[in-house]
Amino acid sequence: MPQSSLLNRQALYLKPDATRVIVRPFKPSTEPRHLHPRDKTRANEIVDRVLTLDPTATTDQLRDILANFEGRHRNLLRQFELRADAMEDAFIHHLAFSQQQRQLIGAYFMNEYSFESSALFNPSIVPHPDQTGIEAGSRRIILSLRAVGEGHISSLTFRTGMIDAHGAVTINPPARLAGLPEIRAVDGLAATGCIGLSFKTESDLSERVIFPVTEAQSNGIEDARFVAFDDGGRTVYYATYTAYNGTAIRSELLETQDFLNFTLTPLHGAAARNKGMALFPRRINNRYAMIARQDSENLFLLYSDDLHSWDEGQLLMKPEFAWQFVQIGNCGSPVEIDEGWLLFTHGVGPMRRYSIGVSLLDKNDPSIILSRTVEPLLQPEPTEREGYVPNVVYSCGAMRHGDLIALPYAVSDTYSNFTTMNITTLLGTMQPVRQAG
Repeated sequence: MPQSSLLNRQALYLKPDATRVIVRPFKPSTEPRHLHPRDKTRANEIVDRVLTLDPTATTDQLRDILANFEGRHRNLLRQFELRADAMEDAFIHHLAFSQQQRQLIGAYFMNEYSFESSALFNPSIVPHPDQTGIEAGSRRIILSLRAVGEGHISSLTFRTGMIDAHGAVTINPPARLAGLPEIRAVDGLAATGCIGLSFKTESDLSERVIFPVTEAQSNGIEDARFVAFDDGGRTVYYATYTAYNGTAIRSELLETQDFLNFTLTPLHGAAARNKGMALFPRRINNRYAMIARQDSENLFLLYSDDLHSWDEGQLLMKPEFAWQFVQIGNCGSPVEIDEGWLLFTHGVGPMRRYSIGVSLLDKNDPSIILSRTVEPLLQPEPTEREGYVPNVVYSCGAMRHGDLIALPYAVSDTYSNFTTMNITTLLGTMQPVRQAG
């Protein structure tokens, strides 16, 4: 069957929007600028200049800043004050400031950042925790996306939407504002590198941006693979993602139940030193299970009794077909259906073209591959070849919806789209895999 007959490509085209901005710390260098009796740093030199303003000029400056920026952010004056508080140790040569001086000083050490100006890609999808008030056969959804802005720094952003009984997907326009969470300590886990993030309850989900916080994440939180995990009848949303500091990578785990409060924890073990880990949506034989690619080329099946520690697993699949000879990787967590686990995978072929295929794993023993697509399921269309990285289709997670699979996918590392497919029809395109022995 031609794949074009199987796939129902939507026309959503979720594209980056440079008008969506956050405010984040601006850090002029704080090394000594020159020999000075007080060994003054650049930060203190800036403060000195601000303090030369008389009260009227200080008020006028704040009024001008608010006229230009207040409508673009929530509680801007409070953010200025918090920024000044965070820099208290840098202002070692100054006495107390007035409230307006503190606010103005905070403004000099913040800047707007267009967090999705360059790309909005590598999506994953999960059911929304709130399914009230929707039509029978429909489902409210959450889409996670990797946003990229100036300096190629990646962050995590969200959209909400709906998929109806017939598979038509709608995505709600994002809120006009966007903002960062409050960082909080996690009791008993600070020493492990674990951090907590909390957003204001009045914020829309599409406002919430998870931006790099730790040194390990400083250049990006990349490719979050979300899954609605069944933890004994309680749903917990997990996402594995890649933390990148500009030179090194590691896998980390995000956890939330409400998409308002998040916990971010580094993963440990040999398998966590690489990228592309994807958690099964429930335990298998009372153990956590993961698909990983710790050798940068093949896919492995891992089990663990500890959600945060993952060692070497068993080889599950390796490149076998021309469209995946360079390497393979997962496209998010396996999707459970009656027949087994659908594992969507990407393959890299000639001219570094990325394509997507799918395999069916045994439900009780996912190390057994029952069937697979020999030819790519999804490849870049002629209209989808151009972008920041040409000739790429990529996904970080699909979702079952009745008899359908909803698969969001990225186009050439630039924007995102959706396709749906009928499960029975999909299984009919897959070829059985002969088992050894």
